[in-house]
Amino acid sequence: ITVKSSNQDTVTAAGEEGDGPPKEEPWETTLKTTVVNIEVGEFQGHKVSLWDLLHSHYIPKENRKELLELYEAGELTLEQVKTVVSTIVTRAAAAERAEPAAPVNEPKAEPAATEAEPTPLHGD
Repeated sequence: ITVKSSNQDTVTAAGEEGDGPPKEEPWETTLKTTVVNIEVGEFQGHKVSLWDLLHSHYIPKENRKELLELYEAGELTLEQVKTVVSTIVTRAAAAERAEPAAPVNEPKAEPAATEAEPTPLHGD
């Protein structure tokens, strides 16, 4: 996994006058500008921001919320977030490859309960 972090500390005065989108938190900007090279799934061969990885279908909503809260609170470093997110995405993509989703147009094969021999409730 290749990681590139760009340190862009340029702040434009236009963004501070309240006429536009709300100003991003510094930790949010860092996640959007820190790029990771993940060689799985739709990210293969692309550099992807940690922010995009966090918001991909590979990261469950609860995990994303918890990671963002811990990072924002300073309990996780950027390096730790990178490691955790990369691991989750890599494992989730590997699991998807191992268990391909059932085709949508086919009925799911579920074990049917057989009524051949009813189980007695009382042992008389």
